[in-house]
Amino acid sequence: MPRSAEREAISTPAPFALRPARETDRTAIHRLIRQVGINPTGLDWQRFTVAVDELDQVVGCGQVKNHRAGVRELASLAVAPAWRGRGMAGAIMRELMHKAGPPLWLMCRSSLVSLYAKFGFEEVGPDEDQPGYFRRMRTLAGAFLFASGDEYLAIMTWPGD
Repeated sequence: MPRSAEREAISTPAPFALRPARETDRTAIHRLIRQVGINPTGLDWQRFTVAVDELDQVVGCGQVKNHRAGVRELASLAVAPAWRGRGMAGAIMRELMHKAGPPLWLMCRSSLVSLYAKFGFEEVGPDEDQPGYFRRMRTLAGAFLFASGDEYLAIMTWPGD
């Protein structure tokens, strides 16, 4: 094989597929969430869509959580570091958004607002109307998680088209 073809073969991203999570994915989902350092509470494998590699190993995931009064939250979006930059997070988001439909809410670090805005999410300010759960989480995060520094917990909503 010529060197240029060899380089191309090495740099070609491995394929991934999306599917609903199975009970056997529970441990892999928990492990991935811990690996990427996001909130490990409220993980229910039955709500997850997972991205899997050619060996059916979980390399990405996301879920939609249900809250009071019919409020739904896009949450637990995680991609294994070795698989980032291949469009996996976007594919998982689009799948979850398609399944759930609007409106959807999410919480993220302020540095990620522009990423979610590309998918139609809009940031909701502290004084704007929002479900009580998100208002409480914003207050807690401000007091404990982001007490120093420029980063803050952003609340976003996807109202749909």
